[in-house]
Amino acid sequence: MKQFLSLDDVPNLSALVSQGLQLKKDPFSDQDLGKNKTLGLIFLNPSLRTRLSTQKAAYNLGMSILTMDFDKDGWGLETSDGTVMNGKAGEHIKEAAAVVAQYCDILAIRCFPLLKNKEQDYAEKLLLDFQRYSKIPLISLESNTLHPLQSLTDVMTIEERKKTAKPKVVLTWAPHIKALPQAVANSFSQWMNQAEVDFVITHPQGYDLAEKFRGNAKVTYDQNEAFSGADFIYAKNWSSYESYGQILTQDPKWMITPEKMILTNQAEFMHCLPARRNLVVADAVLDSPQSIVIEQSGNREFAAQAVLKSILEEIS
Repeated sequence: MKQFLSLDDVPNLSALVSQGLQLKKDPFSDQDLGKNKTLGLIFLNPSLRTRLSTQKAAYNLGMSILTMDFDKDGWGLETSDGTVMNGKAGEHIKEAAAVVAQYCDILAIRCFPLLKNKEQDYAEKLLLDFQRYSKIPLISLESNTLHPLQSLTDVMTIEERKKTAKPKVVLTWAPHIKALPQAVANSFSQWMNQAEVDFVITHPQGYDLAEKFRGNAKVTYDQNEAFSGADFIYAKNWSSYESYGQILTQDPKWMITPEKMILTNQAEFMHCLPARRNLVVADAVLDSPQSIVIEQSGNREFAAQAVLKSILEEIS
């Protein structure tokens, strides 16, 4: 694998999932693979699981790590061509990406959208500019529109815990106090469309995801209908794609409760975290044996390791 920006970069989904689960059994089997190799991590917004799991994955492979919070420690980045840089931005992305790339063998970046202009956000200019100017393998740690490392983790988690050959997986919208990106929901939908699952998306009207990401999923505005017979419930908030970036409702009836979970086939509850308790999901669900969010989070390490291993094998 030459880069990891989306599912489109994965030659064989099943093989990558299997590799991740195998690495979970023996994390230190390839420590020589990353010897004398450096991973650069660039963050433009907060991170807990993504930062720590990717660092740990790199250590497992024997890599060195450079981490920088560009939003706090770096110069403000200019991304426009031909601009007169007399504003807040102190450095152009052309130089910043090229300089960082000199110190690293693989670069990984995390950024969020502004949720003000759909066309600009979905163009992924910052991510693609880093790809263009760094000229080394690039990994998305979440972008404006997608979170592929989280989605690989989710597929791995479902694969290792499923009780039927083709489980019913439900992605459900849940309330939140602020507008959030569609990235996790987009990415989860993209990956579920390629996995061996019966995939359903449920949300209030006005929250339909972009067609290219929701794919062939069944979409319903009836959460109870969606939950019926489900094997996995994946809760996530996202702002409207149609009325871009807006919160159209904060209906508390969409929170995941024990009563909702009773409708399922003893489904396991998933969430990418952090989860706002008693807003997105009730304590009684998140603290129950049905909740696998901690196990799911643990798989982030091995998803990242599988991706890094695949890229290291390509460049070694």
